[in-house]
Amino acid sequence: MQIQDVFRYFGNDLKRVEEHMEMHLRSEVLLIPEIIHHLIDSGGKRFRPLLLLATSELCGYRGERRYPLSAVIEFIHTATLLHDDVIDHAETRRGKASANRVWGNAASVLVGDFLYSKAFKLMIDDGNLAILKLISTTTNTMSEGEVFQLMKAGDVNITEKEYLSIVEKKTSILISAACAIGAILGNTADSRIEAATRFGMRLGTAFQITDDTLDYVAKEEEFGKAIGQDLREGKLTLPLIRTIKKCSPEDRSLIQSGIAQKDEEAIAGIMALIHRYDGIPYALAKAKSCIDEAKGFLAPFADSEAKAALFSIADYIIARRL
Repeated sequence: MQIQDVFRYFGNDLKRVEEHMEMHLRSEVLLIPEIIHHLIDSGGKRFRPLLLLATSELCGYRGERRYPLSAVIEFIHTATLLHDDVIDHAETRRGKASANRVWGNAASVLVGDFLYSKAFKLMIDDGNLAILKLISTTTNTMSEGEVFQLMKAGDVNITEKEYLSIVEKKTSILISAACAIGAILGNTADSRIEAATRFGMRLGTAFQITDDTLDYVAKEEEFGKAIGQDLREGKLTLPLIRTIKKCSPEDRSLIQSGIAQKDEEAIAGIMALIHRYDGIPYALAKAKSCIDEAKGFLAPFADSEAKAALFSIADYIIARRL
């Protein structure tokens, strides 16, 4: 099964998710849906709802609750994007002007808050305490990850372990929650819920490592944001962390001064060093290892279309255009 087949297989379900999103985005304050649609209509693949749909089918659930809960996950994800762009002073998002650039920081933050509150209302409507507790813990952890990343901005002494902690807290945890909710809906054994949760965590880590690597090598028009943007924001990701560990003291000094300067010449020099010290292949190998681990967590589940879909999603994550 290829990724196109996965989207085709879950096509009708994803349409139902879109319908629920549209229904719950309505507001008499017209700026709210305008800002949200500016972002959600700009090419997102609904990757997280897709994982919830696939995992719920894997665990035998095909009922209606999948759709509003998938909307919950996408609303939380969209809220984090709005807030992230304010924190990062972003100019673009998915190839378009970012919401904060068009409407300002205050509107972006407040609409992000609207999405968070809407997500929690939908969970209350669903009525499952386990899911509510899971998402409460997840969003709390995501906030910790954001703050930890701020603390480490521009720090050339950041370790790979610290980087992976940021990734798990900021990105992996929500992807893991999407998979866990799918399993909870299936009313399956606790051991299988745990397996789905761990699958999502490793998948999410691979996703973010690959995304961070694309920031150094992708084509800007395909990536949807400026190449090298993480460097400009002082975010040290795995390709650079590995380079700093392997490079000479002289090159380390060049990297440190380049991060402080943030001009285009300095960024180009840092990117050249990343290629020289094989930071890219190291990061991609790490992502591949995470994918292999993720697939291993699905071993307790029988072969099915849903399992094949999850494997295909996993393969796609590390095969995105470099």
